[in-house]
Amino acid sequence: MSTLDSPRGGDGSARIDPDGSATPWEATQATPEFQQLRRALRRFAFPATAAFLAWYLLYVLMAGYARGFMDTKLLGNINVAYVFGLLQFISTFVIAYLYSKYADKNLDPTADRIRERLEGGRR
Repeated sequence: MSTLDSPRGGDGSARIDPDGSATPWEATQATPEFQQLRRALRRFAFPATAAFLAWYLLYVLMAGYARGFMDTKLLGNINVAYVFGLLQFISTFVIAYLYSKYADKNLDPTADRIRERLEGGRR
């Protein structure tokens, strides 16, 4: 996509149509409020994704290279590998819960204001 096709100009500002007006979306994404919303989303999403991928990679590496440890019985036939596998699911739900709380507090109020401004009060 070239700079001419992009909704943003080469300097990062919203592209202005030939008649001198930006589309509502272009004007909105150029606002500091929208940029703050994107930063707030990234502030959660990137660390949470990195943490989960590191946790998953640890699980895979342990399963491949620490078989003796992963085969350690904890309770009956339940071993460390089984517990690690279940914790992958639990950590997914924990991240989803934490994101929901984070979004309620840090993302949704700003997104609601932006949407209200764009829709002009109609819903």
